[in-house]
Amino acid sequence: MTTTQPITIIPTANRLGETKEYYFSTKLRELAALRAAGKDIINLGIGSPDMPPAPEVIEALTKAAQGSDTHGYQPYAGLLKLREAFAGWYDRYFDVDLDAETEILPLIGSKEGIMHISMAFLNPGDEVLVPNPGYPTYRSATELAGGVIRDYRLSDATDWLPNLEALEASDLSKVKIMWVNYPHMPTGTAAPEGFYETLVAFARRNEILLCNDNPYAFILTNSRKSLLSVPGAKDVAIELSSLSKAQNMAGWRVGAVAGAKEYLNSIVRFKSNMDSGMFRPVQEAAAVALNLGPDWYDGLNAHYRRRRKIAFRIMDQLNCAYRTDQVGLFVWAKCPSGKNGYTISDDALYNKDVFLTPGGIFGDEGTDYIRISLCSSEERLSEALERLGGD
Repeated sequence: MTTTQPITIIPTANRLGETKEYYFSTKLRELAALRAAGKDIINLGIGSPDMPPAPEVIEALTKAAQGSDTHGYQPYAGLLKLREAFAGWYDRYFDVDLDAETEILPLIGSKEGIMHISMAFLNPGDEVLVPNPGYPTYRSATELAGGVIRDYRLSDATDWLPNLEALEASDLSKVKIMWVNYPHMPTGTAAPEGFYETLVAFARRNEILLCNDNPYAFILTNSRKSLLSVPGAKDVAIELSSLSKAQNMAGWRVGAVAGAKEYLNSIVRFKSNMDSGMFRPVQEAAAVALNLGPDWYDGLNAHYRRRRKIAFRIMDQLNCAYRTDQVGLFVWAKCPSGKNGYTISDDALYNKDVFLTPGGIFGDEGTDYIRISLCSSEERLSEALERLGGD
């Protein structure tokens, strides 16, 4: 008779702490289960572009993949061709001069870069200024690297901008990094004129590394900005860029971090031990994507403007209040009195088969808000409006 031995559960590492599985990882699994059960779920949650990259980008990928010499390991710092493409892109659209050899480091997506930066610069106990509401990965990467999260709270009353005077009046002696993200996700706030200059001066006075996460710079805005355009910014700042949003390449996993070579050298020391470079055909295609002209971005934004009009109507139907000047890939709105983002999201999903993102997943300052992604067709957005009770 065979006896079953009890399973020994090996404990997880202490560094996991209270870090939970990424919200959209669990939610997408739930949506898949609902669909498998026969539900036609309209997903207006995650910001994963539904349109393809430009045809010439796909053609470049296909052509490079057919080569016999493109399938091996690639340079840890990325192809020079890709770094030069990033440098040219920064020069054309942001008026920022970067040395392709030393001041650009391609990444397997900018989300990877958030983790690499955290691991490269944080010692246990170092404090990190994290926006609330803000992208959840800033928090989890800080926790996993052993850092201490210090929320800086954003609200509609302050136009979703940090109160730098209040921060400076507190003890910042242990703060090593400050995460900033404008155009801001999830609120859609654009950086006003002079804001980046004020941020750089703040970081310089307090010896803080500014990390600007900038994936939405081209979406529904004509004012494209880079933190690195501020004179002297490279002394105290690095910037993440991504091809996920404005080039429709989310699943390709291509991004970059730009800044002074001293900072990038520290990041590559960590990164080079974690991966062996991107597939060369992806890098070749990414270089083509970075050389797309203004017509590409204009065409993309024409789609998103039409979609945003329907998203506004959905928010009207839900009696939510929103700003019409928000930019980026989402519509952010305040819930009516007596409701919050979780209650509205649950009602929409379980009673109307429409998934909306509750604002509370971005921090408790977002609890009374709801978010709609513009990454669904006009037809699906219109169907969601109908399901939610629209005309």
